[in-house]
Amino acid sequence: MNNICVYCGSSPGRLETYAAAARALGEALVARDLGLVYGGASIGLMGLVADSVLALGGRAVGVIPQGLARKEVVHRHLTELHVTQSMHERKTLMAELSDGFIAMPGGIGTFEEIFEIWTWAQLGIHAKPCGLLNVAGYYDALTAFLDHATAEEFLKPPHRSLLIVEPTPQLLLDRFASYQPPSIRKWLDQDES
Repeated sequence: MNNICVYCGSSPGRLETYAAAARALGEALVARDLGLVYGGASIGLMGLVADSVLALGGRAVGVIPQGLARKEVVHRHLTELHVTQSMHERKTLMAELSDGFIAMPGGIGTFEEIFEIWTWAQLGIHAKPCGLLNVAGYYDALTAFLDHATAEEFLKPPHRSLLIVEPTPQLLLDRFASYQPPSIRKWLDQDES
């Protein structure tokens, strides 16, 4: 692994615990010589994780679409900054640059990004680890719902297991380091005859 993509809020959230976790994740990435790939902003949890990585001499790569670059405060001190034409191009480039994907607390954009990249893992488009950094139980209700969807047989247990959930950066990155994608026959691979 070289780079980890981090999806997270452009807001710091209500609890200081979220900010502390963003800084801790940055520290954990640098300690393991993993680069950060993220949304390119200098605000919210996004800015905090990038600042943490950069303060320790790590690599931080931002990817932001032109439309958001005009609205958000772009981080001007990154190792690399890519400005894309669209959100679709942004997400594709982030996926190409990354060897794993972590969602910290965030809003609709964070949810959409982790669900899309998790879906790509389910479909066999990539074999990279996907995880939720469950800071202060932020994702407890979501994981309970995903377990409910699995019990109701809308989500297969092997596909549910593709989304790793841990409360600390260290535990999540440990799981990423030992990740072996399950050999699941995807519907994209199946012969339709």
